Amino acid sequence: MGRSWDCMGDCSDMHSYMSRCHSCRVHSGCFMVYDGMNYMGNSYFMRRGEYGDYMNMFGWNNCIRSCRHIPMYRGNYRMRIYDRNNFGGQMYEFMDDCDNCMDRYRMNGCMSCHVMDGHWLMYEQPHYRGRMWYFGPGEYRNFMNMGWGNMHFMSMRRIMDSWY
Repeated sequence: MGRSWDCMGDCSDMHSYMSRCHSCRVHSGCFMVYDGMNYMGNSYFMRRGEYGDYMNMFGWNNCIRSCRHIPMYRGNYRMRIYDRNNFGGQMYEFMDDCDNCMDRYRMNGCMSCHVMDGHWLMYEQPHYRGRMWYFGPGEYRNFMNMGWGNMHFMSMRRIMDSWY
């Protein structure tokens, strides 16, 4: 209800279009939404659907301030994770979802990663729970330098084309 604004891609600062956003409807595609400008703060993955009361649903105190469109991908998925910053320590390669890094590899969490193929969601807790972050193709050497503190990711999931 109220004023609306259509977003078709990335937007680092929604405040220039709307002072507040308390509900959201995704017509197509997938997006990461953030409660801070410039893709910072708490984030949440949204796919096609209506999110009439997302603030209570996600446990947020603030409204959406920025969003990032996640392009559809239909190829193979491949990501390397490391238990230390700067691609140090033990390395494991993923091509499918992992609901618990500790159970599968006896590692206490992922501290850096290299996404070679696909788009991924990584979670701070096992079984795809807790805060989540989006990772597209690229190198992520140090999560602390990305503004996430001493984050250890414990589960990861591919963003599949069937989610669109």
